[in-house]
Order: sequence, then structure tokens, then C-alpha cells
Amino acid sequence: MRTAQHPATRPWRHAIAPGGLPLAGHALLMGRKPLQFLASLPAHGDLVELRLGPRPAHLPCHPELVQQVLVNARVYDTGGPVKEKAKPILGNGLITSGWADHRRQRRLVQPAFQAARIARYAEVMERECEAEATAWTAGRPVDVSHEMLALTARVTAGALFSTDMAPRAVAEIQHCLPVVVEGAYRQAIDPTGLLAKLPTAANRRFVDALTRLNRLIDRMIDDYRASDDGDRGDVLSALFAAQDDETGGTMSDQEIHDQVMTLLLAGIETTASALTWAWFLLGRNPRAEAALHAEVDEVLGGRAPVYADVPRLGHTQRVFSEALRLFPPAWLFTRTTTEATELGGRRLPPASDVLISPYVLHRDPGLFPDPESFDPDRWLPERAKDVARGSYLPFGGGSRKCIGDVFGMTEATLALAAIAGRWRMRPVPGTKIRPRARMSLTAGPLRMIPEPR
Repeated sequence: MRTAQHPATRPWRHAIAPGGLPLAGHALLMGRKPLQFLASLPAHGDLVELRLGPRPAHLPCHPELVQQVLVNARVYDTGGPVKEKAKPILGNGLITSGWADHRRQRRLVQPAFQAARIARYAEVMERECEAEATAWTAGRPVDVSHEMLALTARVTAGALFSTDMAPRAVAEIQHCLPVVVEGAYRQAIDPTGLLAKLPTAANRRFVDALTRLNRLIDRMIDDYRASDDGDRGDVLSALFAAQDDETGGTMSDQEIHDQVMTLLLAGIETTASALTWAWFLLGRNPRAEAALHAEVDEVLGGRAPVYADVPRLGHTQRVFSEALRLFPPAWLFTRTTTEATELGGRRLPPASDVLISPYVLHRDPGLFPDPESFDPDRWLPERAKDVARGSYLPFGGGSRKCIGDVFGMTEATLALAAIAGRWRMRPVPGTKIRPRARMSLTAGPLRMIPEPR
């Protein structure tokens, strides 16, 4: 295991990534095999320079350097070409806003994710997870990826909007969201920006789906403005009620719109992807699956899980934590320097791009013994204490750590427990899946057979 040293005294290793091409740099490698390419870089150095087109970027491969970037949000602000292309889609929400705006937004949005409100949202989670667990037929294959996406869409929409429009909202979100996510990814990886302007069928579908999502959010906001129901216990109510302790200000309708769009895009596919990987990993690891079933049987005794059970479902949580380690949905994110600074002994000018890859860190054998193996028990307290700070980042870190981390962990724990209480999931023979590095790290279709327990 790596041992921590003071950043000023450690002899950092610098390198330039191999395989770069004139003009394109490493863009082709990133486009074709991004995970393999990135995972190969820690062997070359602690801080590796690569080029995406003509722009240089730096990938810190050591957790100390990663922490240096994440805790200094003023110097390492969100930015880079991906952010600029995401802003027309997400607006100026928590993911895309600059340092000063983000501080204010975080203060305003944080109350929506306090423990008391998570308990309210858990009522939606309990209901939807039980509905999912009882909807399947023994022996009939299901596409787990599709089912988990439908489940997280229902949960997220139910937590966001507790109105009569919510069922229609879920259907619209389920239709539009995958199209928007795929279109956003196409734009993000196009260094020229020209593909988005072509009149292709895919671009037309993207524009239509994004327009429909924006209209849906606007209708919800208008509905809340027109009603006088007070606090409905949902996220949107909390956003309307939010008041900045420092300035006394509240959020405008446009600001609320941008936060809702951000929460939809950030909260549905990510949790669904990680849950899909969890079922895939359990299907290949009978020992971990048996431990999950034993815990669920002991804690629940055959009933559906509720929020109060979550603290007692320790192995269930460890299963999800390990799935997040092996297949972190946020596999890559970017920062841009706002001023000249030093990282790992290397001088970075203003506007330098820095890449952070949880996938790279999570599979580094210097940080995680036997990193390719699925081992939920590595998150037992006596073992987890040895995990180096900054090496496990499924929800990011620093002031920009995912605001919905507790929401997502609660949702996933209840989903795993509800389904595992009824079913043993078996992969369809011959099923092969591979990670798809898009906006999040997805598995694609995963057909499994539910067997009654």
C-alpha cells in the first residue's frame, strides 16, 4: 500500500503519456479505449501529461495530488471543454457553475438533502423498490439495466415532484433522459464542435428530448408557483423555500430549473448504472451473494425493507460500495486552473486542464490490493481504515462532492435489499457485457433470470 508523504517533500514522478499523435494527441485513444488508456498511465508517473487535440491536460495518479486538486476549489475550478459543452444542457447548476456561484448554490440546495428530508424521500424509495421487486416473473429474463433505470427514474421524480403530474413526469423522463445523455456525450467527445450542428436524425432526437425535458421542468415550476400547498416534502419544495443565510436571497425560477435538470441527469443514470453493476458482480460471486441474502433474511425476516433498516444492512451497503469502486459512474471529471499554481512539482499556468479519474484510482494495485476482484469485505471498518484518503472517489470530493451521495446510497441499499429478499438473480447463459464509458460508466443491456428464493 502507498504511504502518505508531505506533498512538498515527496519526489513526484512526471511523465508524458505515450501514443500521442500530431494534432490529435491522445484523443483517438480516449475515444476508442478510454478506460484501458487511462488505467495504463499510473505506471508512467504520479502526474501524467496528455493531449486531447491541441490542448494539454494533466492526470494526477496519486491520491495526494488528487486531494490537492479537490480541496482547493478556488484554484482548481470546474471547467474544460466538457463543462462548456454541458452548460447549454444543464444550465448554471451545481455541476457546471463556477466557484463563486457554486458556493452560493450549495448553501441553497443543501437543505433539500438534510437527514430529515432524506427520510421523507425514503418513503418514495420504499414504495418503488417494493413495486419493482414484486413486478418480476420467476424464470422470465429481465434487462436489469433497463429495470434499474426505470426504478431510479421513478424514485428521483417522486422525490423531486410530489404532484399529480409525477406519473406523467416519470414517463417523459424515462423517454427523454437516455436520448439527452447520449447526445450530451456525443457533443462532449467532439473536439471540433461541428457534429452537433449537423442535421442528423440523432441530433434532431437530442434537441427534441432536451426541449421536452425543459418544458416538463418549467411546467412543474409553474404548478408549484400557482399552488399554495406549502412544503410538500419534496426536493422542489425545499428549493423554493431555500434562503441564503449570508445574503437572505432565494433562487429564481431559472436557477431552480437548472438545479432540477442537474439532479435529473446526475441522479438517475448514475445510481442505475451502479446498481446494474452490483447485480452483475453478485451473479458472478456466489459467496458475496450468499452473504447478502443471509443479511437480508436476518434483518428483514421476509418483509420489505424500510428506511430504519438501512443502518443494519451493512453488507448490502458494502456490496454497493464495492460496485462503485470497480465501476464508478463518474469515471472522469475535469478541473481548470484559475491562476498559475503548482501540482506535484510541476508548474501549471492559468486555464490548465486537470483530469480526475476515479476509475484509475480505484483499480490501482498500490491503493487497493487485488483491485480487479469483487470484495465487499474490503469495506469492513477494520479494513477500510487503511484506504488512503483521496483514493476512493465514487461521489467526487471536496466542496463539489456529490450533494446526493446519501440519497443515492440509501436508494441503492433499499433496492438491493428489496430485490434480494425475493429473488436470486442469475445471468442469462452466454451473457457478456463490457463497460461503456459515456457520460457515466454504464453496462449496457444485462439480461438476468430472477429465481424465487
